[in-house]
Amino acid sequence: MALAFEPDEYEARKQAVLAEMRAQNLDGMLLFAPESHYWLTGYDTFGYCFFQCLVLTRDGRFVLMTRMPDLRQARHTSIIEDIRVWTDQGGADPTRLLKDILFELDLLGAQIGVETDTHGLTAANGKLLDERLQSFATIRDASDLVPTLRSVKSEAEIGYVRTAARLCDAAWEAGLAEITVGADEGAILAAMQGAVLAGGGDYPGNGFIIGSGRDALLCRYKSGRRTLSDPDQITLEFAGSYRHYHSAMMATVPVGGATARHREMFDAAAAALSGVEAAMRPGRTFGDVFDAHARVVDGAGLQPHRMNACGYSLGARFAPSWMDPPMFYRGNTTEIVPNMVLFAHMILMDSDTETAMTLARTYLTTDADPEPLSRHPVELVEKF
Repeated sequence: MALAFEPDEYEARKQAVLAEMRAQNLDGMLLFAPESHYWLTGYDTFGYCFFQCLVLTRDGRFVLMTRMPDLRQARHTSIIEDIRVWTDQGGADPTRLLKDILFELDLLGAQIGVETDTHGLTAANGKLLDERLQSFATIRDASDLVPTLRSVKSEAEIGYVRTAARLCDAAWEAGLAEITVGADEGAILAAMQGAVLAGGGDYPGNGFIIGSGRDALLCRYKSGRRTLSDPDQITLEFAGSYRHYHSAMMATVPVGGATARHREMFDAAAAALSGVEAAMRPGRTFGDVFDAHARVVDGAGLQPHRMNACGYSLGARFAPSWMDPPMFYRGNTTEIVPNMVLFAHMILMDSDTETAMTLARTYLTTDADPEPLSRHPVELVEKF
Protein backbone atom coordinates (compact mmCIF):
# COMPACT_ATOMS: atom_id res chain seq x y z
CA MET A 1 0.00 0.00 0.00
CA ALA A 2 1.17 3.52 -0.86
CA LEU A 3 -0.12 5.17 2.30
CA ALA A 4 0.39 8.89 2.86
CA PHE A 5 0.47 8.45 6.66
CA GLU A 6 1.36 5.80 9.21
CA PRO A 7 -1.42 3.37 10.21
CA ASP A 8 -1.67 4.82 13.72
CA GLU A 9 -2.51 8.24 12.23
CA TYR A 10 -5.48 6.74 10.40
CA GLU A 11 -6.53 4.91 13.54
CA ALA A 12 -6.49 8.14 15.56
CA ARG A 13 -8.64 9.85 12.93
CA LYS A 14 -11.13 6.98 12.92
CA GLN A 15 -11.39 7.07 16.70
CA ALA A 16 -12.09 10.81 16.56
CA VAL A 17 -14.91 10.24 14.07
CA LEU A 18 -16.33 7.37 16.14
CA ALA A 19 -16.32 9.56 19.26
CA GLU A 20 -18.27 12.25 17.40
CA MET A 21 -20.68 9.63 16.05
CA ARG A 22 -21.37 8.49 19.60
CA ALA A 23 -21.91 12.09 20.68
CA GLN A 24 -24.45 12.52 17.87
CA ASN A 25 -26.04 9.10 18.51
CA LEU A 26 -25.18 7.79 15.04
CA ASP A 27 -24.91 4.06 14.38
CA GLY A 28 -23.24 4.50 11.01
CA MET A 29 -21.94 7.00 8.49
CA LEU A 30 -22.31 7.01 4.71
CA LEU A 31 -19.26 8.93 3.53
CA PHE A 32 -19.34 10.31 -0.01
CA ALA A 33 -16.74 13.10 0.15
CA PRO A 34 -13.40 12.08 -1.40
CA GLU A 35 -11.68 14.18 1.28
CA SER A 36 -13.26 12.00 3.98
CA HIS A 37 -12.19 8.83 2.18
CA TYR A 38 -8.62 10.08 1.83
CA TRP A 39 -8.32 11.48 5.37
CA LEU A 40 -9.74 8.39 7.05
CA THR A 41 -8.26 5.60 4.95
CA GLY A 42 -5.81 6.97 2.36
CA TYR A 43 -8.15 6.07 -0.52
CA ASP A 44 -6.94 8.28 -3.37
CA THR A 45 -8.98 8.46 -6.60
CA PHE A 46 -11.05 10.71 -8.82
CA GLY A 47 -13.60 7.90 -9.04
CA TYR A 48 -15.98 9.95 -6.86
CA CYS A 49 -17.36 11.32 -10.14
CA PHE A 50 -19.35 8.06 -10.10
CA PHE A 51 -21.39 6.58 -7.26
CA GLN A 52 -19.22 5.27 -4.47
CA CYS A 53 -19.73 5.17 -0.72
CA LEU A 54 -17.54 4.42 2.28
CA VAL A 55 -19.59 3.00 5.15
CA LEU A 56 -18.29 3.39 8.71
CA THR A 57 -20.14 1.56 11.46
CA ARG A 58 -20.27 2.43 15.14
CA ASP A 59 -17.95 -0.48 15.93
CA GLY A 60 -15.29 0.88 13.54
CA ARG A 61 -15.83 -1.29 10.47
CA PHE A 62 -15.16 0.14 7.00
CA VAL A 63 -16.89 -1.11 3.85
CA LEU A 64 -16.22 0.59 0.51
CA MET A 65 -18.71 0.27 -2.33
CA THR A 66 -17.26 1.36 -5.68
CA ARG A 67 -16.84 0.44 -9.35
CA MET A 68 -14.40 -2.07 -10.85
CA PRO A 69 -11.85 0.57 -12.06
CA ASP A 70 -11.35 1.62 -8.42
CA LEU A 71 -11.01 -1.85 -6.89
CA ARG A 72 -7.22 -1.92 -7.27
CA GLN A 73 -7.02 1.82 -6.58
CA ALA A 74 -8.51 1.18 -3.14
CA ARG A 75 -6.27 -1.83 -2.53
CA HIS A 76 -3.11 0.06 -3.47
CA THR A 77 -3.77 3.37 -1.70
CA SER A 78 -5.92 2.66 1.36
CA ILE A 79 -6.30 0.64 4.55
CA ILE A 80 -9.76 -0.56 3.46
CA GLU A 81 -10.02 -4.35 3.41
CA ASP A 82 -13.72 -4.88 2.64
CA ILE A 83 -14.36 -3.58 -0.90
CA ARG A 84 -17.61 -4.28 -2.76
CA VAL A 85 -18.03 -3.61 -6.48
CA TRP A 86 -21.27 -2.60 -8.16
CA THR A 87 -21.63 -3.52 -11.82
CA ASP A 88 -22.07 -1.09 -14.69
CA GLN A 89 -25.04 -2.23 -16.77
CA GLY A 90 -28.30 -0.97 -18.18
CA GLY A 91 -30.69 0.13 -15.44
CA ALA A 92 -28.03 -0.25 -12.74
CA ASP A 93 -28.95 1.27 -9.37
CA PRO A 94 -26.00 1.07 -6.95
CA THR A 95 -28.20 2.04 -4.02
CA ARG A 96 -29.68 -1.47 -4.14
CA LEU A 97 -26.30 -2.99 -3.30
CA LEU A 98 -25.67 -0.30 -0.69
CA LYS A 99 -28.94 -1.16 1.05
CA ASP A 100 -27.98 -4.85 1.07
CA ILE A 101 -24.62 -3.93 2.63
CA LEU A 102 -26.32 -1.85 5.33
CA PHE A 103 -28.69 -4.76 6.09
CA GLU A 104 -25.70 -7.10 6.38
CA LEU A 105 -24.09 -4.61 8.80
CA ASP A 106 -27.21 -4.77 10.99
CA LEU A 107 -28.14 -1.14 10.33
CA LEU A 108 -31.86 -1.75 9.69
CA GLY A 109 -33.73 0.84 11.73
CA ALA A 110 -30.48 2.54 12.74
CA GLN A 111 -29.55 6.20 12.98
CA ILE A 112 -27.31 6.88 9.96
CA GLY A 113 -25.45 10.07 9.12
CA VAL A 114 -24.94 10.95 5.45
CA GLU A 115 -22.50 13.33 3.77
CA THR A 116 -24.70 15.21 1.31
CA ASP A 117 -22.76 18.49 1.01
CA THR A 118 -20.09 17.11 -1.30
CA HIS A 119 -19.26 16.82 -4.98
CA GLY A 120 -19.06 13.07 -4.35
CA LEU A 121 -22.86 12.77 -4.21
CA THR A 122 -24.84 14.19 -7.10
CA ALA A 123 -28.43 15.35 -6.69
CA ALA A 124 -29.61 12.43 -8.84
CA ASN A 125 -27.76 9.85 -6.73
CA GLY A 126 -28.87 11.58 -3.55
CA LYS A 127 -32.49 11.22 -4.66
CA LEU A 128 -31.98 7.53 -5.37
CA LEU A 129 -30.40 7.11 -1.94
CA ASP A 130 -33.28 8.85 -0.17
CA GLU A 131 -35.85 6.71 -1.97
CA ARG A 132 -33.98 3.49 -1.24
CA LEU A 133 -33.45 4.13 2.48
CA GLN A 134 -36.59 6.07 3.42
CA SER A 135 -38.19 3.13 5.23
CA PHE A 136 -34.95 1.32 6.08
CA ALA A 137 -33.33 3.65 8.63
CA THR A 138 -33.42 7.13 10.07
CA ILE A 139 -31.20 9.26 7.82
CA ARG A 140 -29.64 12.53 9.04
CA ASP A 141 -27.34 14.97 7.30
CA ALA A 142 -23.88 14.78 8.86
CA SER A 143 -21.90 16.67 6.23
CA ASP A 144 -20.01 18.75 8.81
CA LEU A 145 -18.80 15.89 11.01
CA VAL A 146 -15.56 14.95 9.22
CA PRO A 147 -14.72 18.42 7.79
CA THR A 148 -14.83 19.90 11.29
CA LEU A 149 -12.28 17.35 12.47
CA ARG A 150 -10.15 17.80 9.33
CA SER A 151 -9.89 21.56 9.85
CA VAL A 152 -7.34 21.09 12.66
CA LYS A 153 -4.16 19.53 11.33
CA SER A 154 -1.88 16.93 12.91
CA GLU A 155 1.89 17.36 12.96
CA ALA A 156 2.21 14.95 10.04
CA GLU A 157 -0.30 16.95 8.03
CA ILE A 158 1.47 20.21 8.86
CA GLY A 159 4.65 18.69 7.47
CA TYR A 160 2.91 18.10 4.14
CA VAL A 161 1.49 21.63 4.19
CA ARG A 162 4.97 23.07 4.69
CA THR A 163 6.17 21.12 1.66
CA ALA A 164 3.19 22.45 -0.31
CA ALA A 165 4.17 25.98 0.77
CA ARG A 166 7.70 25.51 -0.57
CA LEU A 167 6.23 24.31 -3.86
CA CYS A 168 3.92 27.33 -3.91
CA ASP A 169 6.93 29.64 -3.52
CA ALA A 170 8.68 27.78 -6.33
CA ALA A 171 5.65 28.31 -8.58
CA TRP A 172 5.62 32.03 -7.77
CA GLU A 173 9.30 32.37 -8.58
CA ALA A 174 8.91 30.44 -11.84
CA GLY A 175 5.97 32.59 -12.88
CA LEU A 176 7.71 35.86 -12.07
CA ALA A 177 10.69 34.82 -14.17
CA GLU A 178 8.39 34.54 -17.21
CA ILE A 179 6.32 37.70 -16.71
CA THR A 180 7.39 40.58 -18.93
CA VAL A 181 6.00 42.71 -21.72
CA GLY A 182 5.33 40.35 -24.64
CA ALA A 183 5.15 37.18 -22.50
CA ASP A 184 2.58 34.52 -23.27
CA GLU A 185 0.16 33.51 -20.52
CA GLY A 186 0.58 29.87 -21.49
CA ALA A 187 4.34 29.98 -20.86
CA ILE A 188 3.77 31.59 -17.45
CA LEU A 189 1.18 28.98 -16.48
CA ALA A 190 3.35 26.10 -17.71
CA ALA A 191 6.33 27.34 -15.70
CA MET A 192 4.28 27.64 -12.51
CA GLN A 193 2.50 24.28 -12.68
CA GLY A 194 5.70 22.63 -13.90
CA ALA A 195 7.59 23.87 -10.84
CA VAL A 196 5.09 22.14 -8.55
CA LEU A 197 5.15 18.86 -10.45
CA ALA A 198 8.95 18.90 -10.85
CA GLY A 199 9.21 19.43 -7.09
CA GLY A 200 7.27 16.24 -6.37
CA GLY A 201 3.89 17.87 -5.93
CA ASP A 202 0.42 17.06 -7.24
CA TYR A 203 -2.14 18.71 -9.46
CA PRO A 204 -4.11 21.12 -7.27
CA GLY A 205 -7.78 20.81 -6.39
CA ASN A 206 -8.59 23.40 -9.06
CA GLY A 207 -6.66 24.87 -11.95
CA PHE A 208 -4.37 27.84 -11.39
CA ILE A 209 -6.14 31.14 -12.01
CA ILE A 210 -4.43 33.35 -14.56
CA GLY A 211 -5.80 36.43 -16.28
CA SER A 212 -4.30 39.57 -17.77
CA GLY A 213 -5.66 42.85 -19.10
CA ARG A 214 -9.34 43.11 -18.22
CA ASP A 215 -9.31 39.38 -17.35
CA ALA A 216 -7.06 40.23 -14.40
CA LEU A 217 -10.35 41.17 -12.68
CA LEU A 218 -11.56 37.56 -12.80
CA CYS A 219 -11.40 35.21 -9.81
CA ARG A 220 -11.79 32.01 -11.80
CA TYR A 221 -9.83 30.16 -14.47
CA LYS A 222 -11.03 30.58 -18.04
CA SER A 223 -9.69 29.07 -21.24
CA GLY A 224 -7.87 31.15 -23.84
CA ARG A 225 -4.46 32.81 -23.76
CA ARG A 226 -3.13 36.27 -24.57
CA THR A 227 0.22 38.03 -24.78
CA LEU A 228 1.08 40.67 -22.19
CA SER A 229 1.13 44.22 -23.54
CA ASP A 230 2.73 47.45 -22.31
CA PRO A 231 1.21 48.47 -19.94
CA ASP A 232 -0.69 45.49 -18.57
CA GLN A 233 -1.62 43.63 -15.38
CA ILE A 234 -1.80 39.94 -14.57
CA THR A 235 -3.58 38.24 -11.66
CA LEU A 236 -2.37 34.84 -10.47
CA GLU A 237 -3.95 32.56 -7.88
CA PHE A 238 -2.09 29.31 -7.44
CA ALA A 239 -1.16 26.64 -4.93
CA GLY A 240 1.52 24.17 -4.12
CA SER A 241 -0.05 20.77 -3.55
CA TYR A 242 1.69 17.84 -1.86
CA ARG A 243 -0.11 14.62 -1.01
CA HIS A 244 -3.22 16.67 -1.86
CA TYR A 245 -2.47 19.20 0.91
CA HIS A 246 -2.51 22.79 -0.34
CA SER A 247 -0.79 26.09 0.36
CA ALA A 248 -1.96 28.96 -1.85
CA MET A 249 -0.98 32.49 -2.83
CA MET A 250 -2.54 35.24 -4.93
CA ALA A 251 -1.10 38.40 -6.43
CA THR A 252 -1.67 40.97 -9.15
CA VAL A 253 1.48 42.06 -10.98
CA PRO A 254 1.43 45.36 -12.90
CA VAL A 255 3.39 44.98 -16.15
CA GLY A 256 5.20 47.99 -17.55
CA GLY A 257 4.79 49.85 -14.26
CA ALA A 258 2.05 50.25 -11.65
CA THR A 259 -0.55 52.98 -11.98
CA ALA A 260 -1.54 55.27 -9.13
CA ARG A 261 -4.74 53.19 -8.78
CA HIS A 262 -2.70 49.99 -8.49
CA ARG A 263 -0.65 51.53 -5.69
CA GLU A 264 -3.69 52.87 -3.86
CA MET A 265 -5.41 49.49 -4.00
CA PHE A 266 -2.27 47.60 -2.99
CA ASP A 267 -1.80 49.81 0.07
CA ALA A 268 -5.38 49.06 1.14
CA ALA A 269 -4.95 45.33 0.50
CA ALA A 270 -1.70 45.21 2.49
CA ALA A 271 -3.26 47.10 5.41
CA ALA A 272 -6.27 44.77 5.32
CA LEU A 273 -4.02 41.70 5.32
CA SER A 274 -2.20 43.09 8.35
CA GLY A 275 -5.55 43.52 10.11
CA VAL A 276 -6.51 39.98 9.22
CA GLU A 277 -3.27 38.64 10.68
CA ALA A 278 -3.98 40.45 13.94
CA ALA A 279 -7.45 38.88 14.11
CA MET A 280 -6.35 35.36 13.14
CA ARG A 281 -5.74 34.19 16.70
CA PRO A 282 -7.33 31.66 19.08
CA GLY A 283 -10.37 33.10 20.81
CA ARG A 284 -11.42 35.00 17.70
CA THR A 285 -13.85 33.79 15.05
CA PHE A 286 -13.82 33.48 11.28
CA GLY A 287 -16.34 36.31 11.24
CA ASP A 288 -13.92 38.49 13.21
CA VAL A 289 -11.27 37.96 10.54
CA PHE A 290 -13.66 39.04 7.78
CA ASP A 291 -14.67 42.11 9.78
CA ALA A 292 -11.01 43.12 10.18
CA HIS A 293 -10.61 42.94 6.40
CA ALA A 294 -13.81 44.85 5.69
CA ARG A 295 -13.04 47.67 8.14
CA VAL A 296 -9.82 48.55 6.34
CA VAL A 297 -11.10 48.13 2.80
CA ASP A 298 -14.36 49.96 3.44
CA GLY A 299 -12.52 52.68 5.31
CA ALA A 300 -10.41 53.26 2.19
CA GLY A 301 -13.56 53.77 0.14
CA LEU A 302 -13.15 50.47 -1.71
CA GLN A 303 -16.21 48.57 -0.43
CA PRO A 304 -17.81 48.34 -3.91
CA HIS A 305 -14.69 46.59 -5.20
CA ARG A 306 -14.18 43.89 -2.52
CA MET A 307 -15.61 40.41 -2.06
CA ASN A 308 -18.07 39.23 0.59
CA ALA A 309 -15.61 36.63 1.86
CA CYS A 310 -11.87 36.94 2.34
CA GLY A 311 -10.56 33.40 2.62
CA TYR A 312 -11.03 29.87 3.86
CA SER A 313 -9.40 26.78 5.28
CA LEU A 314 -6.98 24.67 3.24
CA GLY A 315 -6.19 20.99 3.51
CA ALA A 316 -6.29 17.80 1.48
CA ARG A 317 -8.84 18.58 -1.22
CA PHE A 318 -9.93 17.12 -4.53
CA ALA A 319 -11.28 18.65 -7.73
CA PRO A 320 -13.20 20.77 -8.50
CA SER A 321 -11.92 23.09 -5.74
CA TRP A 322 -9.14 23.43 -3.18
CA MET A 323 -11.43 25.52 -0.92
CA ASP A 324 -12.20 23.87 2.40
CA PRO A 325 -14.60 24.99 5.14
CA PRO A 326 -14.78 27.05 7.26
CA MET A 327 -14.70 30.37 5.38
CA PHE A 328 -14.06 33.97 6.38
CA TYR A 329 -17.37 35.81 5.99
CA ARG A 330 -19.52 38.08 8.12
CA GLY A 331 -21.24 36.33 11.01
CA ASN A 332 -19.29 33.07 10.85
CA THR A 333 -19.01 32.09 14.54
CA THR A 334 -16.56 29.21 13.99
CA GLU A 335 -13.67 29.71 16.40
CA ILE A 336 -10.04 29.85 15.35
CA VAL A 337 -7.86 27.30 17.13
CA PRO A 338 -4.18 26.38 16.77
CA ASN A 339 -3.01 24.19 13.87
CA MET A 340 -5.51 25.40 11.29
CA VAL A 341 -4.21 26.16 7.79
CA LEU A 342 -5.97 29.31 6.57
CA PHE A 343 -5.80 31.19 3.28
CA ALA A 344 -6.56 34.91 3.53
CA HIS A 345 -7.20 36.75 0.26
CA MET A 346 -7.57 40.50 -0.21
CA ILE A 347 -9.27 40.86 -3.61
CA LEU A 348 -10.05 44.30 -5.04
CA MET A 349 -11.55 44.58 -8.53
CA ASP A 350 -12.38 48.06 -9.86
CA SER A 351 -14.45 47.50 -13.00
CA ASP A 352 -14.83 51.25 -13.60
CA THR A 353 -11.11 51.70 -14.25
CA GLU A 354 -10.50 48.01 -15.06
CA THR A 355 -7.86 47.87 -12.34
CA ALA A 356 -7.18 44.69 -10.39
CA MET A 357 -5.27 44.23 -7.16
CA THR A 358 -5.04 41.04 -5.14
CA LEU A 359 -2.88 39.94 -2.23
CA ALA A 360 -3.17 36.59 -0.47
CA ARG A 361 -1.14 34.31 1.77
CA THR A 362 -1.55 31.00 3.61
CA TYR A 363 -1.05 30.87 7.38
CA LEU A 364 -0.69 28.27 10.10
CA THR A 365 -2.50 29.30 13.27
CA THR A 366 -0.62 29.03 16.55
CA ASP A 367 -1.27 29.84 20.22
CA ALA A 368 -0.51 33.47 19.35
CA ASP A 369 0.18 35.17 16.00
CA PRO A 370 -0.38 33.16 12.79
CA GLU A 371 2.70 31.93 10.95
CA PRO A 372 2.94 32.93 7.26
CA LEU A 373 3.93 29.86 5.27
CA SER A 374 5.51 31.68 2.32
CA ARG A 375 9.06 32.98 2.62
CA HIS A 376 8.27 35.88 0.27
CA PRO A 377 7.58 39.36 1.68
CA VAL A 378 4.31 41.22 1.24
CA GLU A 379 5.19 43.74 -1.46
CA LEU A 380 3.93 45.17 -4.73
CA VAL A 381 5.87 43.40 -7.50
CA GLU A 382 6.13 45.16 -10.86
CA LYS A 383 7.54 43.67 -14.06
CA PHE A 384 8.73 45.44 -17.20
